Amino acid sequence: MGEEKDVAGVLAPPPLIFGVPLVIGLVLHSLDLGLDFTELWPVRAIGGGALAVLGATFIVLALLRFRRADTPPQPWEETRAIVTSGVYKVTRNPMYLGMALIFLGIALIAGCYLMLALLGLAVVTVDRGVIAREEAYLTRKFGAAYTDYRKDSRRWL
Repeated sequence: MGEEKDVAGVLAPPPLIFGVPLVIGLVLHSLDLGLDFTELWPVRAIGGGALAVLGATFIVLALLRFRRADTPPQPWEETRAIVTSGVYKVTRNPMYLGMALIFLGIALIAGCYLMLALLGLAVVTVDRGVIAREEAYLTRKFGAAYTDYRKDSRRWL
C-alpha cells in the first residue's frame, strides 16, 4: 500500500467549487429567466470589471508568494511552509477571495440575481468545506506558528 499524504482533505478543488456555479449561472442567465437587474449598466460594467481584475491580482500575488516559499498552492498537496507575507497580511485566503471577486465581478456585469445567489453558495461551501479543513490541518502541522498567524489576520477580509 502507498504512503498516505499529509494534506488538508478539502471537500473539492476551490476553482471547481467556484467554477461550476459560475458556469451554471451563466448558462441560466443566457436563458433569460427574468432574474436580471438592468439598472446602472455603466457602473456595473466598470465596477464588475474592476472587481474581476482585483480578484485576479489577489490570485497572482498569492501564487507568487507560494512560489517564493517553495510550497504548493494546491490544497490537496502537502504544505511545506506557512505563507504570511505580502497579500497574506491582508487575508489568509487571497486566492479564494480572488476567485470570489472574479465571480462577483462577472455576476455584476451580467446583472444576474441568480448568479449572486450562486456566489453565496460557493463562498459558504469554500468557507466550510475548504478553509475550515485547511485551518485544522495547518494548526496540526504548524501549531503555535499558525495559531499566532490566525490571531493577526482575517479569514477573508
